[in-house]
Amino acid sequence: MVHVYNCHPFASQQIVPTEQEPGLVCCGGGALFVVSAGGCKIEAFLLEEEGCPLICRFATMGTVQRILHSEIGDYLVTIEEKNNATYLRAYTNWRYQAAEKTRVGVRLLGHFLRGSSLHGAPKEQMEIIEIPLFERPLCVACCGVTGDLLVGCPKSLVLFSLKRQALSDKLSILDFERCLILHLTGLSPHQVAICSGYIALQAELEVLVVKLERLPGSAFTQKSADNKPQDHSLVPKDMITGAEHDTDTELRREGLAGNQDLDDFFIFPKHQELLGEMAKDCGVKVSLEWTGMESESRDNLAITYILYRRFAPDFFQGCSVEDTHLHSLQLHPMFTSNQDFCADGSRGVEPTCVFCFFSLPSTGYVYSVRGGVEMVSAYQYPEKAQQAVLTDLFLHIITKNALQCFSVRCAAVAARAEDPYIDTTMKACPPITMEVCALRIQLFIGLKALCHNRHHIVLLTAADVETKEDTEKATRRNTNRKSSFAKHRDPSEMGHGWNLYVVNTVPPLQLYNEMVEYSKKYEETNPLSQSCLHLLSEAHLLLRATLLAPRMRNPVGQCQSSNQNLSLSLGYNATDTTGSSTDRTPDRQELQLAFQESCAQLGDCFSRFDKRDCHLALPYYKMSGLSVTEVISRNRCLSVSPCGYGKGFLFFLKHSLYDETMEELTEETANEVLDIFGAAEPSQLPHVIASPSMVRASPGSGLAHLESLESITGPAVPLTLSKAALALRMGDLQLYRQHMDRHAEMLQVYGFIEEPKLLLHGRGHAVVPTPLARHLMESQDGLLVAALVALHENNKVKLDEADLFFQDLCGKVSGLQGGPQLLVDFWEALLMASSQEAVIQELLFRLTSVYIDRVACRDSNGIKPLKTADDLINSCSHFGVIYPWVSILTPAHFNIVHDHQEDLQKLQSLLCGPTLDVSSILPLLEQLPDEDNAGLSLHVLCATKLGHHDSSIERLLDCCPEAIIPYANHELQVNKRALWWQKLLPELCERTRAAGEENTILLSALKETLVVVAMELNPLEFLDLLPEDGTAEFFLPHLLDCSKRNLMT
Repeated sequence: MVHVYNCHPFASQQIVPTEQEPGLVCCGGGALFVVSAGGCKIEAFLLEEEGCPLICRFATMGTVQRILHSEIGDYLVTIEEKNNATYLRAYTNWRYQAAEKTRVGVRLLGHFLRGSSLHGAPKEQMEIIEIPLFERPLCVACCGVTGDLLVGCPKSLVLFSLKRQALSDKLSILDFERCLILHLTGLSPHQVAICSGYIALQAELEVLVVKLERLPGSAFTQKSADNKPQDHSLVPKDMITGAEHDTDTELRREGLAGNQDLDDFFIFPKHQELLGEMAKDCGVKVSLEWTGMESESRDNLAITYILYRRFAPDFFQGCSVEDTHLHSLQLHPMFTSNQDFCADGSRGVEPTCVFCFFSLPSTGYVYSVRGGVEMVSAYQYPEKAQQAVLTDLFLHIITKNALQCFSVRCAAVAARAEDPYIDTTMKACPPITMEVCALRIQLFIGLKALCHNRHHIVLLTAADVETKEDTEKATRRNTNRKSSFAKHRDPSEMGHGWNLYVVNTVPPLQLYNEMVEYSKKYEETNPLSQSCLHLLSEAHLLLRATLLAPRMRNPVGQCQSSNQNLSLSLGYNATDTTGSSTDRTPDRQELQLAFQESCAQLGDCFSRFDKRDCHLALPYYKMSGLSVTEVISRNRCLSVSPCGYGKGFLFFLKHSLYDETMEELTEETANEVLDIFGAAEPSQLPHVIASPSMVRASPGSGLAHLESLESITGPAVPLTLSKAALALRMGDLQLYRQHMDRHAEMLQVYGFIEEPKLLLHGRGHAVVPTPLARHLMESQDGLLVAALVALHENNKVKLDEADLFFQDLCGKVSGLQGGPQLLVDFWEALLMASSQEAVIQELLFRLTSVYIDRVACRDSNGIKPLKTADDLINSCSHFGVIYPWVSILTPAHFNIVHDHQEDLQKLQSLLCGPTLDVSSILPLLEQLPDEDNAGLSLHVLCATKLGHHDSSIERLLDCCPEAIIPYANHELQVNKRALWWQKLLPELCERTRAAGEENTILLSALKETLVVVAMELNPLEFLDLLPEDGTAEFFLPHLLDCSKRNLMT
């Protein structure tokens, strides 16, 4: 369905002062080119000035059959006919003809590239480049990104790359190099188009879009096809195997396959649409032949099929079979980033989107082909269309007697391609699938041709004073009369009337304002009118397309292309390269303000709706820049309407209150919000009251609303907690305690999970505890810690945010090393609950750092932790049971402060546990001396964990020999068993000998060591270990035990 409105996208029109009847027209670069009816003269007119003054005129070398202008390079390309031969020519530097410099140079393709006669003084002259072809050229196209030239021939497409060299500041030389031939099997193009590597070709009822891609490391091949590469050089067409047509292909093209004997029937092919990979099955084979410079890369080109569409004549569309054919093929790029021109004249970056347009007499189609192919829009024309042109803002078509302007969805596609936040709660854009509309149908008489450049539409009209049919009817009437003569008119009396119009489109901002005023008529009749929403959406897309244009992104400092420099040198006003003259470029700030107002109007529309699209009120209001108070004011009138507040407005208000960045509402507005939700969605009241934006709301009013809700729904934990928070704000501690005692602490934890904002406001570095959280710290710190652990485990709070929360909460009472005790309690509780490896390692490092700092400083302020070391050992797998030898080093009655005894035991327990990576805390241990047993235990634990048992044995023998045997019994097991006789026994023998019999500890340790060694070794090995100067009576019992054990085994 196509909506039809009566807007005014056309501002004014003027008649081009041509001397002769126009035959062909085209425009580009701010100029209009008119080929006279004789076809041998081209006139160029300046579109940007009033009256369209003549720039220059020049003769062609043949009768022009087709003409096209390229913005990149500012050149004209023509297909000309002379003496029954067809030629392809390019006209460069044509603007020099305006300075009455009649000198014209004629040269062949590649003359400049491969050695030319241009060495010397630069010549300011127009040049005509002859482009030879082996086949007759049928159609041409120029790339709007690179300026490359594509020529369609009966059996192939020939691609010429544009080359440029600057000879001086104002003079540059253009040339073309034939670089690629695409041989076609099964399709003869009537029209072609090229843009940024995409190639489209159109036959009578078929359209094919392919893409030339450079694939690194791949062979010169055809992607998604089965053709063999063409390796031969350019040869005549009868020798090119890739261009041969087999019988099946000819039959396919004629639609007669399988029906050769049915002479009385004509079989039409059926409708077919193939997208993406499926398009390779269309039956049209494309093979590549590289003809460019041998030094350039040729081994990584590939063809990718993008789109194939075939139509069958439809007898019910009001067109005869003969009139049913495709026309107006176009590949339209849309740029959104800063599009400066490179030194070679091409655009600096790739287009954001590429659209393919083609049309039947009754229907037009727009496809997006970049980044995935999809049909964007289909246009049903009210009458037969003769020609159409697609732009960023509109689709213009001409019928026999009307110029019609349709809306397009290019901006909707481009916005989504550029911004990933479109279609989220942050940003929105009218959908691509939204129905298109006709903005205007302007009547003209006898429209014949249409072309477009920037904000100008050029129309050629030719209305017959007396048509051929009228002449034949008049002749028949005169013949049937009794009179024997008929009056014949002189041919001059039956002359044709023609005009060439330039229609200027209105600035987008002006048209936007008109569309907004137009929409108010629908809104007055029905505030929920779909026509109002549709028209506002169209106006929004109009502004969005204008803001996406590169000149709006960076209106200052755009570099000028060579044609602009040439225009200035010849005295003409420069125009920007993106499509409008500098005096028409609107102020970006003005457009941005209009865009925000458009978002607000769309937000108003969706806020009134109760259907599925009502959620779009949220992103549109966010994009409008309006505050919540302003949005409430815009929707206040809905409160007295029969339907009340719309779901869209409630959706916006609810999500805005959940947003941490929203401004604080005044007391009046906050109370109004309570009334709104109390009447419309009372179930949301607990969440609304907890919002940081509602801190100024009356607690008495909020409590009354919650009491009313509880009387309807019954008690609930979040509701009770919200009532307790309000009672606390009112200063009623008795009522607060009454509500808090209604549910167990575990249920309250679940309530805080459901509504975290009861405890903390803000996110990131702006986390702030609520008054309820501060009160819980004084009265129920265990509940507060458990609630924060639950919030973290349910992804409601991040670890760093919880740190900031407790630091803010305990800032005035914190004096401990390593941070507030409540924060350490939180880390310990989270370590017990968390299953995320990254979080566990982070917590282990933080806790280890705190414990080491406290053990090193030995300072206390008497704050008792929530969990003792024994509690953690019994409930958390990351805390291990303290080794027996460690307990000997630091017994429970160890002479340090009790609080730090707990910290020391927790640290020892972590080192005895299975999770802590000891290597990560070695730098922290440097601040802890090993002069006392506390430091010694930690250093020996770390060394043992790292496998340094030898040094650990020496340390223990030096500082605490009574712990050596428990250490050896615990640590020297399995693969470390040999250390009993390799390290421990020699050390004990040496130290005992030095200390004498007075050191009973060492003597006892030696005896226990000998017992273990005697059990592990045979007598000979045991005997070898005994010292030569040892006392026999001391070692002999152990040697006898070793011998007895050996005999038994």
